[in-house]
Amino acid sequence: MTEFRNVQADLWRFRLRAIAFGLVVVVAFSLLVMRLVYLQVVRHEDLLEQAESNRTAILPIVPNRGLILDRNGVVLASNYSAYTLEITPSKIADLEATIDELSQVVPIQPRDRRRFKRLREESKNFESLPIRTKLTDEEVARFSAQRFRFPGVEIKARLFRNYPYGELASHVIGYIGRINTKEKEAIDDTEDAANYRGTDYIGKLGVEQSYEDQLHGQTGFEMIETSAGGRATRKLSSKPATPGETIMLSIDIRLQKLVEELYGDRRGALVAIDPQTGEVLAFVSKPTFDPNLFVDGIDQESWQMLNESVDKPLLNRALRGTYPPGSTYKPFMALGALETGTRSPKTLINDPGFYMFGGHRFGSPENERGGIMDMHRAIMESSNVYFYSLANEMGAERIHDFMEPLGFGQITGIDINGEVRGVLPNQAWKRGYFKRAEQQKWFAGETISLGIGQGYNSFTMLQLAQATATLVGGGIKRTPHLVLATQDPVTHTRTPIEIEQPTNLGYKPENIEVIRQALIGVTQGGTSTKVFAGATYSSGGKTGTAQAVSLGQKEKYVASRMEERQRDHALYTAFAPADKPQIAIAAIVENVGFGAASAAPIARRVFDYWINHTYPSPEDIAATQLGQTAAPTGKSRPASEFDILRPNAPTPAASAASAPATASAPVNANAPRGR
Repeated sequence: MTEFRNVQADLWRFRLRAIAFGLVVVVAFSLLVMRLVYLQVVRHEDLLEQAESNRTAILPIVPNRGLILDRNGVVLASNYSAYTLEITPSKIADLEATIDELSQVVPIQPRDRRRFKRLREESKNFESLPIRTKLTDEEVARFSAQRFRFPGVEIKARLFRNYPYGELASHVIGYIGRINTKEKEAIDDTEDAANYRGTDYIGKLGVEQSYEDQLHGQTGFEMIETSAGGRATRKLSSKPATPGETIMLSIDIRLQKLVEELYGDRRGALVAIDPQTGEVLAFVSKPTFDPNLFVDGIDQESWQMLNESVDKPLLNRALRGTYPPGSTYKPFMALGALETGTRSPKTLINDPGFYMFGGHRFGSPENERGGIMDMHRAIMESSNVYFYSLANEMGAERIHDFMEPLGFGQITGIDINGEVRGVLPNQAWKRGYFKRAEQQKWFAGETISLGIGQGYNSFTMLQLAQATATLVGGGIKRTPHLVLATQDPVTHTRTPIEIEQPTNLGYKPENIEVIRQALIGVTQGGTSTKVFAGATYSSGGKTGTAQAVSLGQKEKYVASRMEERQRDHALYTAFAPADKPQIAIAAIVENVGFGAASAAPIARRVFDYWINHTYPSPEDIAATQLGQTAAPTGKSRPASEFDILRPNAPTPAASAASAPATASAPVNANAPRGR
């Protein structure tokens, strides 16, 4: 009986174990079924997408960057294809040893190593970075034969930006450069992040930077099927990239070339504007730089040379250089006197050659004859005394309030980045600028200096050119602009750039006419008479001489006793033809003395080119560069008889097989010059 009971107990325990095991199997199977349902039903779409992504890869197709043209269709920025030798640092164990071995196959200079090091610091470790650019066919062949020795190193065909005229108009055109970490983070925070996948370069300055959105284009893609090893097996689908738009500038590159040549090695700036439209015809800053240096990463030596040069070639003097306007300010002071009722054109002021105020003697060196001055003669002969006394009558606040709408000390709104405001002083400005209470007080003697464009006055040539264009344009203020239109790379449809509506400042026509006639008098019997002798057109202008450094009350300016960079600046503002101006100019030549001797001769030759279509003789250009001319010398040449532009060819000896440049309409470099 006992044995039977033991058998029954064992059987019961076995059944319990069988039931428990069965339950475990059922539960496990249920879990598997539930997981299968979850994966097959709930996460079906997600897992399918992941599977596809493991099987496929999406490669960005970087668009060709848009062209930049001048107003007549001359190409100022284009693209060409060339080979680069690139390294992916994350795929290489000993980077320095690899580069040393590579240098035995393809020449790698110390500057290439320094540039590569800088790129590594600015980029992520898994990115492909160029160690050599613009390889020749022979160099490509040598590396290809040894490629098996260099995992993580490859040859790529890339598009390079080319500026065919080198330093010409470099501050306007700007340049592109490799996207740094800060710029990459900024792009990633925008809606354009996807459009910049695969893009290594971005506009850094000038039109290249300001019109980056239009020039960049739309990135395309190519979807490919990959093997388990990551190799591409076939193309599934693709969307071609859309090239960037062509940018058409308002500047005439031949006029720009002429002006830059006339400056020679001198420093300065010139802005030429069409008073009827606000189009910028020339935008010169000297010295210049070669934007091609920045395209594939500037080397350390070139960067130091540019960045540390005392001449500051990277400074856009037309946009960011601020100067006292000197006597070029006087016509605007005179207009302010008329508009505010402070003086009439016939008010007479005696100019004995000096002006006494507050026990101090203020000189009037530009006016040699002196005597009784009305407004016309005071402008024509540049009487300081007349405008010292006028500034005292108007006061700093009234001067400020009249000059502000003209654009002095204001942002003009030109369509490139980096413009500075300058200084249009008054008491509020001084209180905000100086920290100590004793420095914040405005003194009456400071107002006197404002009348002749000195003191705290500090403006850009762009502001001075805009104000001149506004004055001769009948008081109609227009926003200066460098871009006329964009052109679609596919349809070649041109879209004009939207410009702000002009503002009528409400000046009385009779007051403007008084100033206009006085400015014409400057060229016919005033301070720039010799410069415009023999001109076939009439023009108006105003010479100016501005201090580069302040002198004490009893100090006398003697140029020969001063260091070259402490000498006065030469300025000239002008317009032509006088009856219906097509062009208005503001120019400065730094540290060369009187405006009539150095700045006005440049304006004369600009007018001859723009109105008469003539180009100065070689000997005249050489003499003008030294400030040794007045009216043109030698035989002027018809501008249509020769081409002053000589483009530089891209540097590599051979290019890759891929199509260069961006799609655009055919360009006629010899098209008639537009207005």
